[in-house]
Amino acid sequence: MQNEHILNGVKPIERRLTIKDVKAIIKLGLVQGNLIPAFAGAFIAIMLSGRSFLSSIPELLTMLIGTTLIMAGSCALNNYYDQDIDRIMPSKQTRPSVTGKISSNAILRLSFILMAIGEVFLFMINAEAGIIGFLGIFGYVVLYSIWSKRHLVSNTIIGSFPGAIPPLVGYAAIEPSLSKVAWMLFIIMFIWQPAHFYALAIRRSDEYALANIPMLPSVKGFKRTRVSMLFWVLLLLPTPFFMTELGTIFVVLASVLNLGWLLLAISGFKSNVKENKWAMTMFIYSLNYLMIFFVMIVVVILIQTI
Repeated sequence: MQNEHILNGVKPIERRLTIKDVKAIIKLGLVQGNLIPAFAGAFIAIMLSGRSFLSSIPELLTMLIGTTLIMAGSCALNNYYDQDIDRIMPSKQTRPSVTGKISSNAILRLSFILMAIGEVFLFMINAEAGIIGFLGIFGYVVLYSIWSKRHLVSNTIIGSFPGAIPPLVGYAAIEPSLSKVAWMLFIIMFIWQPAHFYALAIRRSDEYALANIPMLPSVKGFKRTRVSMLFWVLLLLPTPFFMTELGTIFVVLASVLNLGWLLLAISGFKSNVKENKWAMTMFIYSLNYLMIFFVMIVVVILIQTI
């Protein structure tokens, strides 16, 4: 075939894998976003257990490396499994797994290598961190990607369980006995995800319908989805009051953050609301919410220790 191109005076196209392609395969943006909750979980464990931050740095760094690798590997495996639907969805057609820049076998090998090495790092810390990390892999790859995503309208809710694992991994790496605060971080991340992902799904509802993926907006429509989003945001309101160990300042600031999101969710019920514009605003707020929430935890604890 190559000789045929040369004889016709046409040079064969060389597809070289770039760093950008690798970042797309492992969904680097998603991985980086989840490292903040993992770090916050570890930081809280350090402070609440009275340990020295400097003496905890080896476990902290090992946890961050291990968490990065298992998430990157899980995302690569998700890309491998989703190649058929990614070819149908316009927003996913530039992925290297679809364009052929990286072969399916290469993606599969990469994913298992990353996950295996990541698990080794986590088990080097303690068994609890390794087991929780494995549960995150199993939840994202099997329960979400392979099973619920293509068959259940509740796929986003099921996918929220593995998505809420990072702060638990971080906390367990420092303190294997998970405290109430650690579980509250898990619950908050779990509640946060449906409203976050439904906002994106509204904007891509036509694509999901085209690929026959039963996302809530594609199956039930915008009106039903905004009710669900409001429900999940409402569930966040009482959560700060179960974390009084972090101080009054945290409770107040977290409540303000929740109320801001609630007001934005309610605005989706206006008669003249523009669905896609509102969904994009909700999506951006949710991204900022997560970052501000976990950074705020670290800052508040630091202020209290000064």
